[in-house]
Amino acid sequence: MTSRLAHNVLPGFRLSLGYAITYLSLLVLIPLGALIAKSSALSPADFWAVATNERALAAYRVTFGASLVAALINAVFGLIVAWVLVRYPFHGKRFVDALVDLPFALPTAVAGITLTTLYAGNGWIGRLIEPFGIKVAFTPLGIMVALTFVTLPFVVRTLQPVIEDIEPEIEEAAATLGASRAQTLWRVVLPQLFPAWLTGFALAFSRAVGEYGSVIFIAGNMPMVSEITPLLIISKLEQYDLVGATVLAVVMLVISFVLLLSINLLQWWAANRHTGRTPVEAAAPGARIEGAAA
Repeated sequence: MTSRLAHNVLPGFRLSLGYAITYLSLLVLIPLGALIAKSSALSPADFWAVATNERALAAYRVTFGASLVAALINAVFGLIVAWVLVRYPFHGKRFVDALVDLPFALPTAVAGITLTTLYAGNGWIGRLIEPFGIKVAFTPLGIMVALTFVTLPFVVRTLQPVIEDIEPEIEEAAATLGASRAQTLWRVVLPQLFPAWLTGFALAFSRAVGEYGSVIFIAGNMPMVSEITPLLIISKLEQYDLVGATVLAVVMLVISFVLLLSINLLQWWAANRHTGRTPVEAAAPGARIEGAAA
């Protein structure tokens, strides 16, 4: 009975499902199928040769290396930003909260031009750090800066609702049981945040892998040095190397699919995980002993 009601809550379920499948097929499945079909014109050996040539491998290293570093940076500082926005009242809080969404609203090309202007040798920030031998614009470091900027909201917005659901009383209960601040953080707070934290990291990483607009202006786009994979695909299209561009696109498609699958598995794990003890109980035993010793 429950299953029947669940399927019939929305009138016209079959018709709606048909529209949904058709819509997704036109926008997603058919274009992706055409992409894969185009790359299948090559033999497996030729496909592998195009996908793993020296320039392509260098682009993969820059793209995935910079994306990983940017996601790790935001995993740390995004957690701090989310915690401050949720737990601490201060003047200008709404303004700071709105700033987090700026990378969402700002066109990526505008972000790239702005960052390049700031971090170029004669820019406001670039002129201050270049005397110390730190060059950001037109280097792989510039790519990391751009990717860190565009992916920050993914971590913050993923963590915020989870932090809001953690009652401060839980932390106070851990403290009354003798847990130190560090024990409360590692054994009470972080275990509850970890699934969402990992999901935010994966979202930031997958977004950074496909970023183009904010990177091309600050990267310098030097082959084998600061060239990202999306730019290499564009370069091949401009040279009418459609097959080569398709091969690289398929490689990025497979990697993106694996990332999205991983994100879904993480979300499933977060929704279905079961623990034998509450977070406070997990922190209590060791905390009680240390509290008694103190």
